[in-house]
Amino acid sequence: MTLLLPVSVVSALVLMVIGVPQTLQPSLETSTLEGIVNNNSSNSQTINLGPVASLESIKLLGSNIGGFFGSNSGHPFENPTGLSNMYEMFLMLIIPLSFPIAYARLMGKGRGIAILLAMLIGFGTLIVIATAVESGPLLLETRFGSFGSILFDTISLSTNTGAANSALAGMSPEATISFFLAMFVQAIPGAVGTGMMTMIIFVLLTLFIVGLMVGKTPEFMSMKIVPKDIKLAVYIFLLHPAIILIPTVIALGTGNAQAIVGNEVTPMGYTQTLYEYTSSAANNGSDYFGASADTPFWNYSTGIVMFRGRYLPLALMLAMDGSFTMKDRKEAIEPIKTQGPLFITVLITLTFLLTALTFFPFIILGPFSI
Repeated sequence: MTLLLPVSVVSALVLMVIGVPQTLQPSLETSTLEGIVNNNSSNSQTINLGPVASLESIKLLGSNIGGFFGSNSGHPFENPTGLSNMYEMFLMLIIPLSFPIAYARLMGKGRGIAILLAMLIGFGTLIVIATAVESGPLLLETRFGSFGSILFDTISLSTNTGAANSALAGMSPEATISFFLAMFVQAIPGAVGTGMMTMIIFVLLTLFIVGLMVGKTPEFMSMKIVPKDIKLAVYIFLLHPAIILIPTVIALGTGNAQAIVGNEVTPMGYTQTLYEYTSSAANNGSDYFGASADTPFWNYSTGIVMFRGRYLPLALMLAMDGSFTMKDRKEAIEPIKTQGPLFITVLITLTFLLTALTFFPFIILGPFSI
């Protein structure tokens, strides 16, 4: 609170300067340029206003999707110009990327830089995938262009913010694949706090696999990694796909997905269903369905997935934290160094490889087939 509150206030002031409104006035009546509208005798228009800048600030800093307007960051009052678009992307990245820097100050510069570079390289890979094919102008904001829209949405989903400045349905299949990968990994850079924790899980799995390859007992922060730690790390890793895929199968098997996408489930319809539960498990709230998913089944099922996706991994991470707090830390040379180019390369490779092996069949059925 002592950090987030002042940063939110300052960022809200910056948003006000670059054109985002901040007022307690609920609305403004103004005359239109087109004269009579909606076939009535009135030539005025009601423009909704409010404390947009302050809400937008904490929304982006705190990895929350809830925008002031229905179209979220695509609304000109939430994101009026290209400058505001760049600044809002900065707000989404600043806190998740600050955790590796804080980790570096606590555990050593080399270790923190290794994790930071792994996050940045992984994130850069997502951008390359998303921009491999330019998305068409359909459903994209012309004031941001294709690249500005894709970059904003990639950052938003990589940080589990969920805010969008354009309709996700207008993106290319390559961009959609990039969005899925961001939500599957949840650590490049991930949400505030949880992104760093998830990356630590991948670090532990990497140390375990490398330890098996070279025949050394892996250590993390000068503490031995025991079988219990690896089991918890594997449980945490497998929990995310289970929370996503089981409800997806249930929705398709019970016909609730077909009620929205049609009786014949096309690759696009399957992608929409998979995306609904992926975004819920990642706690970012973005979707493809829109208002058509406002039914009891989807509200209850996505709510349950959201709850489990948030708290079950945290519970297992706390159990792992308890395991490490009971260990003695010894000052000795690490058997497997957690810094340097080699470790960064192996960490990134295994992170994407483990994620791809888990979700690849489902990606093939969805965005790869669109």
